This record gives sequence, structure tokens and C-alpha cells, in this order.
Amino acid sequence: MIVLTPLRQFQYPVIAECINPDVFQGKSVAEIAPLEVWEGNRKKNLGDLVKIEEVASESLKVTLKGDFSEVRRVGMGMKNGEIVVIGNVGMHLGEKMEGGKIAVQGDVAGWAGSGMKGGFIEIFGNAGDYLASPYRGSSVGMNKGKIIVHGNVGSDVAVFLKGGVIRVQGNAGPFLGFRMRGGTVHIEKNVGNRVGACMTGGKIVVSGVLEDMMPTFTIDGVKAKVKIDESEKAVGPFYVFLGDLAETGNGKLFVSKNNNPHFEHYERFLQME
Repeated sequence: MIVLTPLRQFQYPVIAECINPDVFQGKSVAEIAPLEVWEGNRKKNLGDLVKIEEVASESLKVTLKGDFSEVRRVGMGMKNGEIVVIGNVGMHLGEKMEGGKIAVQGDVAGWAGSGMKGGFIEIFGNAGDYLASPYRGSSVGMNKGKIIVHGNVGSDVAVFLKGGVIRVQGNAGPFLGFRMRGGTVHIEKNVGNRVGACMTGGKIVVSGVLEDMMPTFTIDGVKAKVKIDESEKAVGPFYVFLGDLAETGNGKLFVSKNNNPHFEHYERFLQME
């Protein structure tokens, strides 16, 4: 196991794609230290910025201890092993991740899990904007894998989501699931407006409060429970909405009936059938 600890507080963004179990595998501390990173616009060695220690372990594991909130692209493209962050970490965590596990005992900045193709990310604090979402101008969203956030998430989560599961135990900002095409998102508390805008597939489950329903969604029924993944079901009852009809979409939006009494007027459309 490799343990990394900052030698000082970072004042500028640090681009460190090399912090990756696949890159560290088979290397000694002396071989890891000269790996290339960028601090602001200056090229440096990883050993210039962090203390690197090797601890006897059979697992392929990298532990980050301290404030890594300015360190970006940790675990980018990782396929194997495990990363544990004891503290906060910066943007693009687990970007294009294909396998392995990342656990963060703190907060994570934007674009975590962007372009994710597999693996598991668990964030015990909050996550920033664009969780599991691509850069603006790109349509390549998360395809596989699972993300669990124990806190809150920001805006534009699961944009262009194609597959995988995202579960948020806290609140979510607006534009959740924008242009979503597949996969499942479960928000256990409240969510901002414009949920599912332009979605054409997939499933969004809101167990808390959704203030407004987009007019391009139509009610389809009421359901007692909703399957999130193979091991979890969300307990309702839930209103079931289909959309986004402006995109001839076939996505499903499940909204808690008990926590959203302002949607009761939709029930008259069910009674007319």
C-alpha cells in the first residue's frame, strides 16, 4: 500500500493523473517520486509535493491523507485496485474509471466519475456539480459502474447518463438527469427544478420533495416500490411520470407521493382512464 501526505498546503491546482493504483503497481517509492505532475503551470515531480510511504499490504491500495482539494484527476482511468482519501479531494476524481474502488471520507469537487465505464465510487461527504457528467460540449456520459454519495450533490448531475447507478442520500441541485438516456438515479431527499429535462431513457427516483414537474412529462400511474439495483428497492408510493415528451422520450421519473401532495391534481388524469 502506498500512502501519500501533502508536504504543504496547495495554493494552485495540481494535475496528478499519476495518482492511480495501475500506475503505482510494481513501483517502489523511489520510482513513484519522479512521476510527472503539474502545479499551476509548472511541471514537477510527485515527490516534490507529497510525502510517499510504502506500507506492507497484499492489496493494490493507495491512501491519500490530508487536504487534496486542489489535486485533480486522481484515479483517472483506473482499472484495478483501491483509492482511499482521508480528507477532501479535487475535480475529476475517477474520470473515465473502468474498475476498482474509490472511497472518500470527505468532500469531492466537480466532475467526479465523469465518463465512468465501471468500478465503484463512494463519497461520505458532499459532491460538487456535474457528478458523473461530461464536459460541456460533450455527450459522453457515465456508462457503467456505481456511485454512492452520503451527503449532497450540486447541479447538473447525471447529464447524458447512459448506464450505471447513482444513489444520493442527501439533496441534489437543478438539471438532474439532463439528456439522460439510461441508468438509474436515486435521490433520497430533495431535488432542484428541471429534473429529467430532455431525457429519453433511464430512471430517476426522488424520495424527497420536487417543487415543480416539467410540463413535458405525463403521469402514468402510482407504484408502491421501485427497483434501484439488484440489492435495493426504494419504498413509495411514487407517482410515475413519463418523458421528456418534447424529445419523444421514454424515461421514467418516480416522485414520492407522500412528500409531494402538490402533485395530487395529476391523479384526476389517472381516474379518466
